[in-house]
Amino acid sequence: MLTPPRTVVRREAGLYALERALQRRGFRHVAGADEAGRGACAGPLVAAAAVLPEGRRGEIEGLADSKLLTPASRERVYAEVVDRALAYAVVVIPAEEVDARGLHVCNLAAMRRALASLTTRPEYVLTDGFGVDGLGVPGLAVWKGDRVAACVAAASVLAKVTRDRLMVELDGVFPAYGFAEHKGYITPEHSAALREHGPCREHRFSYVNVAAVSGRDGRPPRARRPGGQGPDEPMERSRASGGTVGVALGEQPRPPAPVGEDVAMEGGVR
Repeated sequence: MLTPPRTVVRREAGLYALERALQRRGFRHVAGADEAGRGACAGPLVAAAAVLPEGRRGEIEGLADSKLLTPASRERVYAEVVDRALAYAVVVIPAEEVDARGLHVCNLAAMRRALASLTTRPEYVLTDGFGVDGLGVPGLAVWKGDRVAACVAAASVLAKVTRDRLMVELDGVFPAYGFAEHKGYITPEHSAALREHGPCREHRFSYVNVAAVSGRDGRPPRARRPGGQGPDEPMERSRASGGTVGVALGEQPRPPAPVGEDVAMEGGVR
């Protein structure tokens, strides 16, 4: 039995090299998936998937790992991805679901849901860092995939911009924490606000720093989130994350929100 020739993909060939190599081997529709918010201790986890068209239409100027882009550049690239993608999907996992099921389980489930929601069925899937099973098509987990594969970078931008907009909305509901600035990541300002005000419903009580200030650090991780209205729940629950939300191809992007600068979050810099 003859084996097909090896396909060599060189990193220096650029962000589109991996997809182009797969397309030359017959996989026309290559989907990328990524998430935003794993390292945050407040707010939702957001995953996205995208299939970019072949050829020049799929080449988006300035596309890169979302953490390497300025907020303004991310908004511009986001609009380009939404306009050009053959299909895209975004899934939002609220903080209480992260607490109930665990971060890694939710991360894989969110990427799986996003990929399953694509209106153009992918023939091959590239994911950032973690392999996702149960897709029915071949796939590859790529280390730092958002810096290697264009479709993963596109998914990264979709997830990051969506999550940043949600955190800006949550800042209006819970203004004491500065969500619009740090997006729920652990910064000195966020830690100080947690110590002063205690956590709100949008915090992840299974995270050590949140559990410590809530007085629940001695409980098992899944039992740390308050179950009802009580003195340790000083603020009402936001409507912005009232369940798992899927946003599939065809949704018109919301007007850009005044997203603040990222500060040392998910490896990013100011």
